[in-house]
Amino acid sequence: MTTVDDFGLHRTHLIGVAYRLTGSVADAEDAVQEAWLRLSAAEGVRDVRAWLTTVVSRICLDRLRSAAVRRETYVGSWLPEPLLTTSEDDDPLASVVRSDGVRMAALVVLDRLTPEQRVAFVLHDAFSLPFNEIADILHVSEGSARQHASRARKAVADAEPPPRAALAEQQEVLEKFLQAMNSGDIDTVLGLLHPDAVMIGDAGGKTRTAVNTITGADKVARFFFGLIRKYGYPQVRPVLVNGELGVVIPAQGDVAARVTTFTVHEGKVLAVYDMANPDKLAHVDFLV
Repeated sequence: MTTVDDFGLHRTHLIGVAYRLTGSVADAEDAVQEAWLRLSAAEGVRDVRAWLTTVVSRICLDRLRSAAVRRETYVGSWLPEPLLTTSEDDDPLASVVRSDGVRMAALVVLDRLTPEQRVAFVLHDAFSLPFNEIADILHVSEGSARQHASRARKAVADAEPPPRAALAEQQEVLEKFLQAMNSGDIDTVLGLLHPDAVMIGDAGGKTRTAVNTITGADKVARFFFGLIRKYGYPQVRPVLVNGELGVVIPAQGDVAARVTTFTVHEGKVLAVYDMANPDKLAHVDFLV
């Protein structure tokens, strides 16, 4: 008989699988819970971990297909739900965010794949599932499963973000960047932004952020300074967002609560991801 303790041994692994597949904290937790309910009613399960991984993957495939339909009418850019952790020592999700594959930049690349490509690529390349099992999940031939993974691998390689910067480097750059923003030092801000810096906002049409991707250090800096002139410098709380440094910003006046995270490369801010859609932030504690 399978017990809660048995399930607990696999929960972090399953959350990692489900989150990599969907980019949604809520969908990942729902998929894992549903898999547990199905396991409770199942009989003759020999390899619990493999069985649960298969069930979670099938549930996530359905969620991905539904999400693809929703995105056809989505307002603005679509970003994954942020996965926040406090420290790599005591947080149960720390092992999930240690992987480079759950960085916000990496998940944005995965979002460009078809649901079938994403499932085949993630399950094989990140979790080493054999293609015969992936084919069973996708209800395709083993050859088709391999083809989905191959196409995904090429798409990911063509858009692969730089490797995660060391946490100490991220902290140094982010502290300087936030201090310069707070003091209005535009020259320092420009010096800390990579020339090819991008800013991507996701509000789903429900609050304010950039609707279109902002490209170039000068435009990104002007966008942020424009917000500060209009609304003032916000309170921020540093956190780990998908394993990289970011900030939690509570609601302030007309500005909605948000989570903003940064990709640091070669000592400069290469990308800024501003997540303000309240539907994607229900799990975030905004107390500063």
